[in-house]
Amino acid sequence: MALYEASLRVKHECPYRAISERYPDLTIREWPLSDCQVLEISSEQTPTDQLLNDIDRLGTVLHESVDDSGYHVVTQSCLCSLEQSIIDRFEDHNCLYQSPTIYRQGWEHYTVIAFDEDDIRALLGDLRADRDIELLSKTEIAEKQIPHSMLTPVDQLFDDLTDRQLAALQLALESGYYEQPRQTSLREIAGRTSVSKSTYEEHLRKAENKLLTNAGRFLRLVTATSTTNPLQARRQRPSEQSAD
Repeated sequence: MALYEASLRVKHECPYRAISERYPDLTIREWPLSDCQVLEISSEQTPTDQLLNDIDRLGTVLHESVDDSGYHVVTQSCLCSLEQSIIDRFEDHNCLYQSPTIYRQGWEHYTVIAFDEDDIRALLGDLRADRDIELLSKTEIAEKQIPHSMLTPVDQLFDDLTDRQLAALQLALESGYYEQPRQTSLREIAGRTSVSKSTYEEHLRKAENKLLTNAGRFLRLVTATSTTNPLQARRQRPSEQSAD
Protein backbone atom coordinates (compact mmCIF):
# COMPACT_ATOMS: atom_id res chain seq x y z
CA MET A 1 0.00 0.00 0.00
CA ALA A 2 1.35 3.43 -0.93
CA LEU A 3 1.09 6.49 1.26
CA TYR A 4 1.31 10.09 0.11
CA GLU A 5 2.88 13.03 1.89
CA ALA A 6 1.70 16.46 0.75
CA SER A 7 3.04 19.87 1.74
CA LEU A 8 0.85 22.91 1.17
CA ARG A 9 0.64 26.52 2.19
CA VAL A 10 -2.45 28.63 2.86
CA LYS A 11 -3.36 32.10 4.09
CA HIS A 12 -5.54 32.55 7.14
CA GLU A 13 -5.93 35.46 9.54
CA CYS A 14 -3.84 34.61 12.61
CA PRO A 15 -1.38 36.62 14.76
CA TYR A 16 1.45 34.21 13.95
CA ARG A 17 0.91 34.51 10.20
CA ALA A 18 0.64 38.29 10.49
CA ILE A 19 3.99 38.56 12.30
CA SER A 20 5.65 36.35 9.70
CA GLU A 21 4.33 38.69 7.02
CA ARG A 22 5.69 41.80 8.79
CA TYR A 23 9.13 40.20 9.26
CA PRO A 24 9.96 38.24 6.06
CA ASP A 25 13.17 36.70 7.45
CA LEU A 26 11.30 35.26 10.45
CA THR A 27 10.32 31.58 10.76
CA ILE A 28 7.75 30.41 13.32
CA ARG A 29 7.17 26.73 14.08
CA GLU A 30 4.08 25.84 16.08
CA TRP A 31 3.51 22.65 18.09
CA PRO A 32 0.01 22.31 19.57
CA LEU A 33 -0.56 21.22 23.15
CA SER A 34 -3.89 20.49 24.82
CA ASP A 35 -4.59 24.09 25.86
CA CYS A 36 -1.80 26.19 24.33
CA GLN A 37 0.94 26.21 21.70
CA VAL A 38 4.72 26.11 21.86
CA LEU A 39 6.35 28.38 19.29
CA GLU A 40 9.94 28.24 18.09
CA ILE A 41 10.80 31.58 16.49
CA SER A 42 14.05 32.16 14.65
CA SER A 43 15.60 34.94 12.59
CA GLU A 44 18.98 35.31 10.95
CA GLN A 45 18.99 39.02 11.74
CA THR A 46 19.34 40.85 15.05
CA PRO A 47 15.81 41.49 16.33
CA THR A 48 14.47 45.03 16.37
CA ASP A 49 12.75 46.50 19.42
CA GLN A 50 9.45 46.28 17.56
CA LEU A 51 9.91 42.56 16.87
CA LEU A 52 10.79 41.92 20.52
CA ASN A 53 7.62 43.75 21.58
CA ASP A 54 5.52 41.74 19.12
CA ILE A 55 6.99 38.47 20.42
CA ASP A 56 6.35 39.50 24.04
CA ARG A 57 2.67 39.95 23.18
CA LEU A 58 2.43 36.38 21.89
CA GLY A 59 2.88 34.75 25.28
CA THR A 60 5.43 33.62 27.87
CA VAL A 61 9.05 33.47 26.70
CA LEU A 62 10.60 30.15 27.81
CA HIS A 63 14.00 30.52 26.17
CA GLU A 64 15.83 33.28 24.28
CA SER A 65 19.28 33.48 22.73
CA VAL A 66 21.30 35.44 20.18
CA ASP A 67 24.39 33.88 18.59
CA ASP A 68 26.25 33.72 15.27
CA SER A 69 23.33 31.84 13.67
CA GLY A 70 20.82 34.54 14.61
CA TYR A 71 18.00 35.11 17.07
CA HIS A 72 16.09 32.20 18.65
CA VAL A 73 13.18 32.21 21.09
CA VAL A 74 10.78 29.59 22.43
CA THR A 75 7.40 30.87 23.57
CA GLN A 76 4.31 29.34 25.13
CA SER A 77 1.26 31.02 23.66
CA CYS A 78 -2.52 30.85 23.89
CA LEU A 79 -3.37 33.57 21.38
CA CYS A 80 -4.18 31.47 18.36
CA SER A 81 -4.72 27.74 18.16
CA LEU A 82 -4.29 25.75 14.97
CA GLU A 83 -6.91 26.81 12.49
CA GLN A 84 -9.55 24.32 13.54
CA SER A 85 -11.52 24.54 10.31
CA ILE A 86 -8.57 23.39 8.20
CA ILE A 87 -7.64 20.59 10.60
CA ASP A 88 -11.24 19.39 10.44
CA ARG A 89 -11.04 19.40 6.65
CA PHE A 90 -7.86 17.33 6.72
CA GLU A 91 -9.71 14.71 8.76
CA ASP A 92 -12.82 14.94 6.57
CA HIS A 93 -10.67 13.90 3.62
CA ASN A 94 -8.83 11.11 5.51
CA CYS A 95 -5.60 13.09 5.74
CA LEU A 96 -3.45 13.12 8.88
CA TYR A 97 -2.00 16.47 9.94
CA GLN A 98 1.70 16.42 10.88
CA SER A 99 3.03 19.09 13.23
CA PRO A 100 4.62 21.57 13.33
CA THR A 101 2.79 24.23 11.36
CA ILE A 102 5.36 26.62 9.90
CA TYR A 103 4.66 30.33 9.39
CA ARG A 104 6.89 32.18 6.95
CA GLN A 105 6.47 35.30 4.81
CA GLY A 106 2.74 35.51 5.45
CA TRP A 107 1.93 31.85 4.68
CA GLU A 108 0.98 28.91 6.89
CA HIS A 109 2.71 25.69 5.86
CA TYR A 110 1.08 22.32 6.57
CA THR A 111 2.12 18.73 5.95
CA VAL A 112 -0.40 15.89 5.72
CA ILE A 113 -0.24 12.12 5.16
CA ALA A 114 -2.92 10.43 3.04
CA PHE A 115 -3.66 6.81 2.17
CA ASP A 116 -5.10 7.64 -1.24
CA GLU A 117 -3.95 10.20 -3.81
CA ASP A 118 -7.60 11.02 -4.55
CA ASP A 119 -8.01 12.18 -0.94
CA ILE A 120 -5.31 14.80 -1.47
CA ARG A 121 -6.97 15.99 -4.68
CA ALA A 122 -10.32 16.26 -2.92
CA LEU A 123 -8.75 18.14 -0.01
CA LEU A 124 -7.07 20.66 -2.30
CA GLY A 125 -10.30 21.23 -4.21
CA ASP A 126 -12.15 21.82 -0.96
CA LEU A 127 -9.59 24.32 0.36
CA ARG A 128 -9.32 26.24 -2.91
CA ALA A 129 -13.01 27.08 -2.69
CA ASP A 130 -12.51 29.71 0.02
CA ARG A 131 -8.82 30.53 0.51
CA ASP A 132 -5.44 31.07 -1.12
CA ILE A 133 -3.64 27.74 -1.28
CA GLU A 134 -0.61 26.32 -3.05
CA LEU A 135 0.50 22.69 -3.24
CA LEU A 136 4.27 22.72 -2.68
CA SER A 137 5.01 19.01 -3.01
CA LYS A 138 3.39 15.59 -3.13
CA THR A 139 5.53 12.51 -2.53
CA GLU A 140 4.64 8.85 -2.64
CA ILE A 141 5.88 6.85 0.35
CA ALA A 142 6.07 3.15 -0.46
CA GLU A 143 7.58 0.14 1.34
CA LYS A 144 8.86 2.32 4.12
CA GLN A 145 7.95 2.30 7.77
CA ILE A 146 6.52 5.63 8.90
CA PRO A 147 8.51 6.93 11.90
CA HIS A 148 6.43 7.12 15.07
CA SER A 149 7.70 10.68 15.52
CA MET A 150 5.47 11.68 12.59
CA LEU A 151 2.32 10.79 14.46
CA THR A 152 -0.07 13.39 15.81
CA PRO A 153 0.70 14.62 19.38
CA VAL A 154 -0.15 12.06 22.04
CA ASP A 155 -2.77 14.24 23.74
CA GLN A 156 -5.08 13.60 20.78
CA LEU A 157 -5.24 9.94 21.81
CA PHE A 158 -7.20 11.07 24.84
CA ASP A 159 -9.72 13.28 23.04
CA ASP A 160 -13.25 13.07 24.50
CA LEU A 161 -12.24 11.07 27.59
CA THR A 162 -13.78 12.48 30.76
CA ASP A 163 -11.82 12.98 33.98
CA ARG A 164 -13.52 9.94 35.53
CA GLN A 165 -12.75 7.77 32.52
CA LEU A 166 -9.10 8.82 32.59
CA ALA A 167 -8.94 8.15 36.34
CA ALA A 168 -10.52 4.71 35.89
CA LEU A 169 -8.02 3.84 33.16
CA GLN A 170 -5.02 5.04 35.16
CA LEU A 171 -6.14 3.16 38.30
CA ALA A 172 -6.61 -0.07 36.35
CA LEU A 173 -3.18 0.28 34.75
CA GLU A 174 -1.42 1.04 38.04
CA SER A 175 -3.22 -1.84 39.78
CA GLY A 176 -1.93 -4.44 37.32
CA TYR A 177 -5.28 -5.07 35.66
CA TYR A 178 -3.67 -5.21 32.20
CA GLU A 179 -0.75 -7.43 33.18
CA GLN A 180 -0.62 -11.12 32.18
CA PRO A 181 -1.74 -12.74 34.37
CA ARG A 182 -3.93 -10.03 35.86
CA GLN A 183 -2.90 -8.86 39.29
CA THR A 184 -6.36 -7.67 40.36
CA SER A 185 -10.06 -7.68 39.46
CA LEU A 186 -12.56 -4.97 38.65
CA ARG A 187 -14.30 -5.64 41.97
CA GLU A 188 -11.06 -5.12 43.89
CA ILE A 189 -10.24 -1.91 42.02
CA ALA A 190 -13.76 -0.53 42.44
CA GLY A 191 -13.52 -1.30 46.16
CA ARG A 192 -10.78 1.31 46.40
CA THR A 193 -13.07 3.99 44.97
CA SER A 194 -16.30 5.71 46.01
CA VAL A 195 -18.33 4.20 43.14
CA SER A 196 -19.91 0.80 42.59
CA LYS A 197 -18.30 -1.94 40.53
CA SER A 198 -20.80 -1.45 37.70
CA THR A 199 -20.16 2.31 37.60
CA TYR A 200 -16.39 1.86 37.67
CA GLU A 201 -16.56 -0.75 34.92
CA GLU A 202 -18.69 1.58 32.78
CA HIS A 203 -16.08 4.36 33.11
CA LEU A 204 -13.28 1.93 32.27
CA ARG A 205 -14.96 0.36 29.23
CA LYS A 206 -15.85 3.76 27.79
CA ALA A 207 -12.26 4.92 28.30
CA GLU A 208 -10.91 1.81 26.55
CA ASN A 209 -13.33 2.24 23.65
CA LYS A 210 -12.50 5.92 23.11
CA LEU A 211 -8.76 5.33 23.44
CA LEU A 212 -8.73 2.52 20.87
CA THR A 213 -10.97 4.50 18.52
CA ASN A 214 -8.62 7.49 18.68
CA ALA A 215 -5.58 5.25 18.24
CA GLY A 216 -7.08 3.45 15.26
CA ARG A 217 -6.10 6.02 12.63
CA PHE A 218 -2.52 6.13 13.95
CA LEU A 219 -2.35 2.33 14.08
CA ARG A 220 -3.41 2.29 10.44
CA LEU A 221 -0.60 4.71 9.59
CA VAL A 222 2.04 2.63 11.40
CA THR A 223 0.98 -0.63 9.71
CA ALA A 224 0.02 0.74 6.30
CA THR A 225 3.24 -0.19 4.55
CA SER A 226 3.53 -3.66 6.07
CA THR A 227 3.25 -6.55 3.62
CA THR A 228 3.05 -9.26 6.27
CA ASN A 229 -0.02 -10.88 7.77
CA PRO A 230 1.29 -12.49 10.98
CA LEU A 231 -2.17 -13.61 12.14
CA GLN A 232 -3.15 -14.89 8.68
CA ALA A 233 -6.35 -12.89 9.03
CA ARG A 234 -8.75 -12.80 6.10
CA ARG A 235 -10.42 -9.54 5.17
CA GLN A 236 -13.89 -9.41 6.70
CA ARG A 237 -16.88 -8.43 4.61
CA PRO A 238 -19.36 -5.91 6.10
CA SER A 239 -22.10 -8.57 6.17
CA GLU A 240 -19.85 -10.82 8.29
CA GLN A 241 -19.26 -8.29 11.05
CA SER A 242 -20.89 -9.09 14.35
CA ALA A 243 -20.50 -8.14 17.98
CA ASP A 244 -18.72 -10.51 20.33
